[in-house]
Amino acid sequence: MPRRRQALLLPGRNYGVQGPLLMFAHVALQSRGAHTYPVDWKDPDRLAADELTMVDGVCEQVESVLDRVHNDDPPLLVGKSLGTAAAVLTAHHGLPAIWFTPMLQHYSVVQALRRATAPYLMVGGTADPSWNPPLARELPGEVCEIRGADTGMFIRGRPLVESAHVLADVIEAVETFIDTAVWPRHG
Repeated sequence: MPRRRQALLLPGRNYGVQGPLLMFAHVALQSRGAHTYPVDWKDPDRLAADELTMVDGVCEQVESVLDRVHNDDPPLLVGKSLGTAAAVLTAHHGLPAIWFTPMLQHYSVVQALRRATAPYLMVGGTADPSWNPPLARELPGEVCEIRGADTGMFIRGRPLVESAHVLADVIEAVETFIDTAVWPRHG
């Protein structure tokens, strides 16, 4: 019996699963036969109050979904900013992940990324204050860095088409990562 591919979509505080990064990742996952589980944060403003509350709250809410979906094929976690606090769970459970604009300013997130044993991809922009290029390259995951992009992967002050090109580059990196590191295509 074939194993069932699964993925959890973890939004940011003000960036839902309908946002372009998570929406295109969702489509990429579904086109590869994955069942996706979008998470809707309960009280996201409280979650963002401080680092401990954020990590504990995000992990608690994600664990409740993991308890319902986990089978013999570990699910992929795909998170945006606030959702990247679930890096603590991926390190603990050995789950692969895609992290859009990970919160590298938080010690617990960085330590979890250092401990990770499963592959992960981090996507960040050099105009995002939470992105730390030297730290990102020091961590064991794959990195897709976009020069001049902010936390929404927009290049402010430039024609909008440049931000659309950024999105295309990010989605190409996501699909390559899925096809080579998460669910390699054979044949």
